Amino acid sequence: MLVDLRDRLTAHGSLPPLPAGWEVEMVHRSAGASQFSGDFLVAARSAGGLMLEVALVDVSGKGHSAGTRALLLSGAFGGLLGSLPPAEFLPAANAYLLRQSWQEGFATAVHAVVDLSVGTFEVRSAGHPPAIHYQSGSGRWTSLQASGGLLGVFEKDVYEPATGRLRPGDALMLYTDGLVEAPRRDLADGIDKLQGEAERLVTKGFRDGAPKLIDSVASSEEDDRALLLLWRTP
Repeated sequence: MLVDLRDRLTAHGSLPPLPAGWEVEMVHRSAGASQFSGDFLVAARSAGGLMLEVALVDVSGKGHSAGTRALLLSGAFGGLLGSLPPAEFLPAANAYLLRQSWQEGFATAVHAVVDLSVGTFEVRSAGHPPAIHYQSGSGRWTSLQASGGLLGVFEKDVYEPATGRLRPGDALMLYTDGLVEAPRRDLADGIDKLQGEAERLVTKGFRDGAPKLIDSVASSEEDDRALLLLWRTP
C-alpha cells in the first residue's frame, strides 16, 4: 500500500516542461538506497505557464518513519503549491504540519518562484540550507540569505524572501542538508565545498550537473540527498 502511495504522490514532484531557454534537473537519492525518503519535491507552473514554483522539503528523521511522513506531506504541499499566492505557501505548510501534532514532526523547506518570462525570482526558506545563485556575469555562486523558522515548530513565523534575476547563463541550485552536513564539519564548510564543485561544473556546462554534484559532494550515503539545478541557457 505504501509503495502504491509513493508512486501516486511522486507525480507531485514531477517537474513540468519548461519553455525554450530554460532547463532543469532533479536528482534524489534516499539513505541506504531505501524505497522511502524524508526528502521530497513538489513543483507546479501557474499564471498561464509563466511562473514556475518548486518546493524542496526535508522531513526530520530517516528511514521508514520519515518516508511515511514525507509521503503524507507531499500530497498536502503539492495541493497548496500554485493554489496560494507565493508568500502564503510556507505559512500554510507550517500551519498544516502543526495540526498533525506529530511527536517528531518538523521539516525544513526551500520555496522558489521563478518568472520564466523575465527570469526574476523569489526564494523563501524555512530553516533550510540556503539556495545558491550562479551569476554568469561575475562567474560566482552566491548563497541567498532568505530567513524563516522550521516548519511545524512555531505557531506563526515570517518567511522573508531573497530576490534576484536569472539572466541567460545563470543558474539556481536548491539542495537538502544531506549534501553539506557531515560529523565534525561546520555546515558552512559543506556549503563552500558544494559551491567549489559547482564552479568546476560551469566550465563544462550545467547539463548532467545535478548527479555529478551529488556524487562529488554528498558526504554519506546514510542520509537522504536531493538537489535541483535550474538554469537559463545563454
